[in-house]
Amino acid sequence: MTNNHINYIEFKTNDLDETKEFYTMAFNWSFTDYGQNYIAFSESGLDGGFEKCADEITNGALIVLYHEDLNKIKDQVIQAKGRITKDIFTFPGGHRFHFLDPSGNELAIWSDK
Repeated sequence: MTNNHINYIEFKTNDLDETKEFYTMAFNWSFTDYGQNYIAFSESGLDGGFEKCADEITNGALIVLYHEDLNKIKDQVIQAKGRITKDIFTFPGGHRFHFLDPSGNELAIWSDK
């Protein structure tokens, strides 16, 4: 893994089973279940996942970058005028935070450290 590179992409879905079935049948992706609200996919060229949500999905993609030092990169994001939307939190596999760039695009940065 390389700092500041796109490492993962996350989508929203209203139905995990339907999503899994579609991407398995259409593209032969593989899935790993993480509880009732999240599935990760592989065999797509770039690993990613689907998060279950009840809301209408208008922009369902979340680009996730990697950085080994979340506190350092979070400070850099803030200094560059990014706005933190979800502070650092723990998830299976590591920690991450979300931010908005100056145009309002939401991205995330994660670390396994």
